[in-house]
Amino acid sequence: MREALLEARKAYEKGEVPIGCVVVVDGQIIGRGHDLRESLCDASAHAEILAMREAAKNLGDWRLNQATLYVTVEPCAMCAGAIVQFRVKRLVYGAPNAKSGSIDTILDIVHQPRFNHRVEVIAGILEDECKVIIQQFFKELRNK
Repeated sequence: MREALLEARKAYEKGEVPIGCVVVVDGQIIGRGHDLRESLCDASAHAEILAMREAAKNLGDWRLNQATLYVTVEPCAMCAGAIVQFRVKRLVYGAPNAKSGSIDTILDIVHQPRFNHRVEVIAGILEDECKVIIQQFFKELRNK
């Protein structure tokens, strides 16, 4: 999660929503990402999507069924759906997402019994640190 927080800091420094993500297989980071929606003018350029794309490219397989995805904030519906589609084994996230969280808060996309894949979820890892960076970002944005 500390590596995901470093990615979130990169987004923060670019004026992007500070969400960071890493994908790990066998103790090695194989994908990294941070939000780049504004920079790329791409609504799908979320940290999780970018990290999973890089991980799949590095593995040479779109199936990430041995991977753990670490992300600083609970994924939205788009990212939760992508996590299922990429067949991620485990999701670890820091802070809940009250406005669009689609793992535990608003929806639970990754445990739907009709899908052919379910994801193990661990929530609340370094939650306070993950909350602080995003709260600070939006406080500064409001003050501008």
